[in-house]
Amino acid sequence: MRDLTLRGRCFLAAGVAAVLCGIQVGERDFVRMGLLAVAVPLVAWLLVRRTPRTVWVRRNLSSLRVEAGGTAQVEVALGNDGRTTGRLLVEEGLPEELGSRRSFVVDPLPTGGRTTLGYLIRTTARGRFPVGPVHVHVADALGMVDLEQELDSRDSLLVTPRTVPLPRIPLTGRWAGTGDNRARELLGGGSPDVTIREYRLGDDLRRIHWPSSARNDELMVRREEQEWQLRCTLLLDHRLANHRGRGEDSSWEAAVSVAASLVQHLAAQGFEVRLVTAAGASASPEWQAGRGSLGVHEQLERLAVLRGSRQGTLATDWVDESQHGGLLLAVLGDLDDADRRTLGRLATAGDAAYAVVLDVDSWSTTARVAGRTTPTAELRRHGWRAATLARGGSLGATWQELGR
Repeated sequence: MRDLTLRGRCFLAAGVAAVLCGIQVGERDFVRMGLLAVAVPLVAWLLVRRTPRTVWVRRNLSSLRVEAGGTAQVEVALGNDGRTTGRLLVEEGLPEELGSRRSFVVDPLPTGGRTTLGYLIRTTARGRFPVGPVHVHVADALGMVDLEQELDSRDSLLVTPRTVPLPRIPLTGRWAGTGDNRARELLGGGSPDVTIREYRLGDDLRRIHWPSSARNDELMVRREEQEWQLRCTLLLDHRLANHRGRGEDSSWEAAVSVAASLVQHLAAQGFEVRLVTAAGASASPEWQAGRGSLGVHEQLERLAVLRGSRQGTLATDWVDESQHGGLLLAVLGDLDDADRRTLGRLATAGDAAYAVVLDVDSWSTTARVAGRTTPTAELRRHGWRAATLARGGSLGATWQELGR
């Protein structure tokens, strides 16, 4: 009986009371009125419960991927294949990050009737969020019953980190497959993945390299000369202990936004980007080509769902000789002495090392410790090109500083 509305419960309670009072005082009219008051909500409840569930729903999102701060238009089509419905209350379930649930009142739908509901989602936080399901509240004409039905219609919205356009600056890096890398390959000392890579949908089948495919138990193709690209390893420090602030207004979220902006910028410049975190090679060790949008989308998707870590140390197991070369670009938070020593050694892991260091204290709610500085100067002494980004600062200006 939990589907009874307040009106229905009042009728039921009043009816029971009238029946008891009528029996007590011997008034049959009271008993009849009480029985009628009890019967009305019970009959309404039975009729609503036995009504065939013929209402269907279909949802359409204007985009399944949107950048944080952007919007997505949602259209919900509601139809009825059975008898004419009563007035419907339709609610669309949404997580808090996408706003409160949306509610609509729909006039009775005749047999074969259809209506379309629309609303706008405004995104603030990155992540992958469910949209739906739809809950339909079916009521009787007297308002005695409110039966909630969940229509199994769910979608997923991916919200990628905020990005900002960056100016072009002079970057030094090694062409994969040329120069020293190419020489090592010709001498037999290079890594086989310099000229052989995994098969991708759309590759010419004539370029399949069968010996490598047999060794790796998956299709491999030869890389053509024009495929060799500049490479960049992007290191994102995702250790929460090295960041300050909470929620969206934290240095950790700012670091993710910086990394996403760099991925987009470097891919547009023709780089192959490998994204690694403080967890090491287990996060995302492979290279992603910057020629098309696929690699960029995959990296942004990883950043959209990447969570901060409680890890203490900065792992370096992603550094190996076969992938030595290219740029090393780091997005860093606070650093202890062990981190600074590790980064000092990493300065020679590529042809050039760049670092965007977040001034995490500017995100802190406590007063800055006197004499405390960001590790930018020390990184520069170890051979890094480093620049500091404070809360509210311009990433474009910081990026230009690295190019000077």
